This record gives sequence, C-alpha cells and structure tokens, in this order.
Amino acid sequence: MLALEVKARDAKESADALRKQGAVPAVFYGPKDKATSIAIDALKLEHLWKEAGETTVITLKGVGEDKDTLIHDAQFHPVTGKLLHVDFYVLEKGKKVKIKIPLEFEGQAPAEKAGHIVVKVLHEVEIEVTPQELPRSLSVDLSSLTNVGDHIIVRDIKLPPSATLITHGSEIIASVKEFKEEVAEVAPAPETVIIGEEKVEGAVVEGKAAEAPGEKKTEKKQESKKEAGSK
Repeated sequence: MLALEVKARDAKESADALRKQGAVPAVFYGPKDKATSIAIDALKLEHLWKEAGETTVITLKGVGEDKDTLIHDAQFHPVTGKLLHVDFYVLEKGKKVKIKIPLEFEGQAPAEKAGHIVVKVLHEVEIEVTPQELPRSLSVDLSSLTNVGDHIIVRDIKLPPSATLITHGSEIIASVKEFKEEVAEVAPAPETVIIGEEKVEGAVVEGKAAEAPGEKKTEKKQESKKEAGSK
C-alpha cells in the first residue's frame, strides 16, 4: 500500500487558488465517510498517480484516522495533462471491494507466427477482492493460442486467493481468427465502340447501332428542306 499526506481544505478557498499554490483539490468519501474536501501537494500526487493508478490502495494521512482508499476518479487538464481534481473512495475495513482490473497480455501466440490474427476482445475484468490482495493488473498468457479457433476465456485467468469473478467466466478474452487476404476488385475497362471512322471510348449502344457523328444533323437538314418545299 502507498501513503499520501493530505490537508483539510478551507471551504472558502477556491480550486484555482489552490492550484496556483501548487496543490490539487480533492475529496474522499465512502459508505461510512461523508464527502470531505482535502488538498494535496501536486507533485506528490502526480508521482503517486503514475505509480498507483486506480487499482492500488492508497492510505490518506493527516485528516483524522488513516483511511485506506482507491482513486475513484481523476480529472486532467485537456492541454497540459496535469491533475485538476481527484476523488478517493474510502474502503470499509474487513470487506472486499468490487473493482475492474486491467488485463496485461504476455507472451506471443504461435498462431500469430503462423500468420493468423489474435483478436483481443476484453481489456479488463471485474472482480471482488480484499484490499490486501488487490492486483494492479491480471496476466493473460497468449502462448496457448496455437490454432484457428483457440481462445482464452475469463475463468482461465489466475486470480488472487481471496478474489471472486464478477465478469462472467465464459466471456472470451482473446481468440484466433484465420487471416484472409482481401482480393481487390478490378473495375472493367471501358468498352471501345467504332462509329464510322471514329473510336468512342466507353460508348454504350442500346437497341440499335450507334449513329455516326453528323447523322442526326443531316436528317434534320433533310426534314427542314421537305418542310420548306411543302410550304
């Protein structure tokens, strides 16, 4: 477990004012603890966040009795990436905690060496575990994936002794799919139609032979002469 010194936060002091002083506004709460505002040294908190993340128990010191907590939520600046605010969830002593643990994939699947694809479906699973045995991550060994159709399911993961699964044990974590190369479709070349003495690319002739250039104009001229003669 990791420890972190915190200070009670003055309700009149704004969050921006705290940040200018090098502190991060935060709050802790739990089933038996009302929401309490605190302030934490920004550098110490950032260092702890990198080490602990959301799956390591952190003991808060400096505000009454020590409290074992988990980081429940963290807000970051969209540009600088610095921590802006943190929520700590206080754990009940002697009780298990429900939490989602990230999966860490290890080893190389023989199926990948054979040219197939390993599809990773799940990246975290939910368990219930005592705080003392809370893992930062759970290992998934891919070396058992040899053939197309092979898969690893949730119940295959090794858990701490006190842990029980919340995620259904039959859910697939990773599986092997056959690699199939897609054949690109080639568009048909445009048809060349010879009309008179000219070639027309991509011409479409429907019902009858295409008219040669100038045919329509000649027919129109003859029709005009007939009309003039009749007048």
